[in-house]
Amino acid sequence: MRLPAVAQTGCCRVCSRAVESLDGEYLCEDCARRPPSYDRAACALRFEGKARDMILDFKFRRHLWLAADFSDWLEAAVRTRFDIVEIDLVVPMPTTLYHYWDRGYNQSEMLSRTVAQRIDRRHDAHILVRKGSPRRQSSLNESERLENARGTFAVRHDEMIRGRTVLVVDDIITTGATMSAAADALKEHGASRIFAAALARSVRS
Repeated sequence: MRLPAVAQTGCCRVCSRAVESLDGEYLCEDCARRPPSYDRAACALRFEGKARDMILDFKFRRHLWLAADFSDWLEAAVRTRFDIVEIDLVVPMPTTLYHYWDRGYNQSEMLSRTVAQRIDRRHDAHILVRKGSPRRQSSLNESERLENARGTFAVRHDEMIRGRTVLVVDDIITTGATMSAAADALKEHGASRIFAAALARSVRS
């Protein structure tokens, strides 16, 4: 089965959104107009078709056996887009306590832990935490996502990230608002650079 992979060339050098007609890196209009707080992103799949169905099964329906194959895809994107030796620490995008209790797991943590092991980097699932219970981003438009994500993250043990490059792993990047908010929090506590990695990237309509 072929899944819709994100091209690792012909994509924005910051957010990794791909344009099939281009070759090499470029800066997309969104990143030029409103630069995200993270420094560079890697995404493995386009969030469409069969990939979308499988990711939603993984995220909401406990199809946890997909984690191994998804980690393969994500690791490949990370190795392609980043110089691994520059990464000091890998952290997952945290979920709210409500969503964790509802699902029984954090799908982003499952991916981040495996990727960290494979690239031989330290993993910590407790440095970046959610504050409160913001509305689901999937139900909001772009401006609402930015507002909803603002100020929703806290950082523990900032001595672990001060002056370091942190790789934040999530399942899906849509507008990038949540990832930017997480990057803001980490940089406010001393992280020097934030690399973002996601299993899937939304497809612009």
